[in-house]
Amino acid sequence: MKELDTVELRDVLRLLRDHWIAIVAAVLLGTLVAYGWSLTQKPRYAAEAQGLVSAAVADAGGDPSQAIYLRQIADSVAKSSTLTYVPIAKSRNVAEIVIGNLGLDVTAESLITAVQVTPDPESPILNVRATASTPEGARTLADAWIDAIAVRIQQVNQESGAGDTVSLSGVQSAALPSSPEFPNVRLVLGVGALAGLVLGLVYAFVRNTLDRRIRTAEVVERLFDLPVVGTLPVDKRLNETNRIVPEADTTDYVKSDGKHALAEALRELRTNLQFMNVDSPPRIIVVTSPLPSDGKSTVTANLAVTLAASGQRTVVVDGDLRKPTVAKSFGLVPGVGLTDLLIGKAELQDVLQPWGPSGNLWILGAGSIPPNPSELLGSNGMDMLLHEIAREAIVLVDAPPLLPVTDGAILTARTDGALVVISAGRTTTDELGKAIQNLERVSGHTLGVILNRVPPRGQVGRGYGYYYTSYYGSQKSGARPDAAAAPAPAPAPSAV
Repeated sequence: MKELDTVELRDVLRLLRDHWIAIVAAVLLGTLVAYGWSLTQKPRYAAEAQGLVSAAVADAGGDPSQAIYLRQIADSVAKSSTLTYVPIAKSRNVAEIVIGNLGLDVTAESLITAVQVTPDPESPILNVRATASTPEGARTLADAWIDAIAVRIQQVNQESGAGDTVSLSGVQSAALPSSPEFPNVRLVLGVGALAGLVLGLVYAFVRNTLDRRIRTAEVVERLFDLPVVGTLPVDKRLNETNRIVPEADTTDYVKSDGKHALAEALRELRTNLQFMNVDSPPRIIVVTSPLPSDGKSTVTANLAVTLAASGQRTVVVDGDLRKPTVAKSFGLVPGVGLTDLLIGKAELQDVLQPWGPSGNLWILGAGSIPPNPSELLGSNGMDMLLHEIAREAIVLVDAPPLLPVTDGAILTARTDGALVVISAGRTTTDELGKAIQNLERVSGHTLGVILNRVPPRGQVGRGYGYYYTSYYGSQKSGARPDAAAAPAPAPAPSAV
């Protein structure tokens, strides 16, 4: 079995398609969790106010040029003072002035942490940004802090004997904030959705990696380098008592409610077998599966009916001598059959049972269940019998599954090859790989794989089910445009 070394775009798209519900659910869950978290957080509002630092201009004595020069000096002093006043603006003294003015019951240290003071790099302006639990509190604190800075600068100047040469005045009062800066609900929701998306994708990737079930024909072809010769959609009409679709034994198309989908898929399978080797098409075909309940017996029965409907003389041999089901599939009464032939208790013409209106199909049941199925199936008598029938008819052998017993592999070694039936969404790559290995171990040839029970919509291997249902199902009546008239029944093979 090959390994997938690269991830292609179609693999990613299939991953998203197969797990989109989980991914969307993860995104919604992440968003809801983020929103719930935001509701539990105490909101914090922010407001900004600005104060202008200005320096007194000396008297120029009526000289305009001197006035300009002195103004430039004052501006330079104001800008340099702005940087000098930042530590003062963030000091404990300013905080205590604000506490006194507003009557706050907090410490100066805690109040300082709620305020940021930054100088404007281009102008002598101090920016004060204050945060509080309410919009009004943030605005009041920012404005009060500007006023307190002005008072403290005046105190410092008086203490140093500089007088009022440099001062600060408010130039822009704080606006009432309309929304909290924390939590930022939009940002929180975005982060929650993104986190949910990441978790959803991780879940999908892990689930897809651990899920070894085969769902598409491409997986079989890429991993095992085997052709998928048929993709058979689910048909709800098939059950334990009804294993053959009504449309399989006719060349006409029944175009009502898209019920012909399986019959058309069987016809395509028949065509693929006919063109598998144009010069020497397979005449003895084993139909098997990795495990029981993959639908191999139902596939064998319907393929045989489809072959017979096209004029091909066909014989179905029940090679499952441990749990025979062919007679039940065709509604026949079990009796003498293959085992009786192999031990010489019956003749071929006595045990073959004709079936269906085509006149081209015969059934060879299993007969009595022997104590040594493997020995009988691998005997020279079995080999001679199959080749005798194959001279004038196509032989389909319904064989036991490959993993529980070796009977199917033993049969395949003496035939033209095996069709391995797998169940979409059920059979794993490990099971199919071991089944192919069992065939190769006895030099058996695998003709191809049949992907069975493919959902008609959704996870369709090649889109066949959707194609049949939507295209042919839209036509209510009439024959298939390119369908030939049903061939006349062929005479029974001389071997029978």
